Amino acid sequence: MTQKQKKDYLAKLFKLMRLQSNMKLITNGKSRFSETELRLLGEILTASYEGRQLIASRLAELLGITRSAVSQIVNKLEKEGVVCRTPSDSDKKIAYVKISDEALETYNEDLQNSMECVGRLVSEFGEEKFKQMYKMIEEFVQLAQNNCKTKKVGK
Repeated sequence: MTQKQKKDYLAKLFKLMRLQSNMKLITNGKSRFSETELRLLGEILTASYEGRQLIASRLAELLGITRSAVSQIVNKLEKEGVVCRTPSDSDKKIAYVKISDEALETYNEDLQNSMECVGRLVSEFGEEKFKQMYKMIEEFVQLAQNNCKTKKVGK
């Protein structure tokens, strides 16, 4: 493969990432939460359904953002009554982030809107094409994670 081809593929991957980050699909443009806030709430709910609790540093890892960014989001959502921090019973230095009962109703409305939008999109695109696309993207990302570990400059 030539250097030009490699550069073209890299540019296409960057374009795909930009397109994905600009996609307002998840909220259908109707949510009171930002996409990052929705992802954070989704991670908290998923953990809760699985009987786990999450701290801010773990949320940062899951979302691929800094602990500082998570802290800012949690502070904002806490002021709005969406989430609360609860201290660990065993270690008072640890605070778990939980969704308030009041916020669950709004989140569930957003979830319903998103599921309706996704349902229409997948129906139009085609379920089989969607499954193939998802499988291929998942496989490509796994390959990238296994093979493209970058070296720090100057090391």
